[in-house]
This record gives sequence, C-alpha cells and structure tokens, in this order.
Amino acid sequence: MTDAALYDVMRQGLWVAVTISAPLLTVALVAGVVIGLFQALTSVQEMTLTFVPKVAAMMAVFWVSMSFMTGSLVTFFTKLVIPMIAGG
Repeated sequence: MTDAALYDVMRQGLWVAVTISAPLLTVALVAGVVIGLFQALTSVQEMTLTFVPKVAAMMAVFWVSMSFMTGSLVTFFTKLVIPMIAGG
C-alpha cells in the first residue's frame, strides 16, 4: 500500500464521518438556537429546558437516519477498506 492510497482512504473515511454526523449536528444546532431564543424571549433559565429537547430531537433524527448511516459505513468498508486489507 502506498502513502497516496492510505491518505486517500483516510480522506474518504473523514468525509464519510462528516456525512454521517451532519444530520445529528444540524439538528443539535437548530434545536439549540430555537431553545436559546425561547429562553431569551421568556427569561426562563432552566437547564433541563436546553438539554432534554435537544437530546430528544437528536435521538429522533438518529432513529430516522440510522439506515443511511449504516449504509454509508457498509459501503465504505466493502468498497475501500476490505479490498485494501485483502490486498486488492
């Protein structure tokens, strides 16, 4: 295995990680902004108000996008990682 091939697989692995984490991070960002805006408008400073809805939204999005995440990882490993391990 050459250095270029190793760097290419690492680059693609990082891109898969970004693609997989994007839905969860986007929902966390949007939920945090909405809850922060709600807290600023109502002057309610309850810590559970920020934590519980954000975690619930992230769990819901994770549950919906699990098949996409699994498919992306399986494709990455079957097309790139396993053939490199096998020497192909």
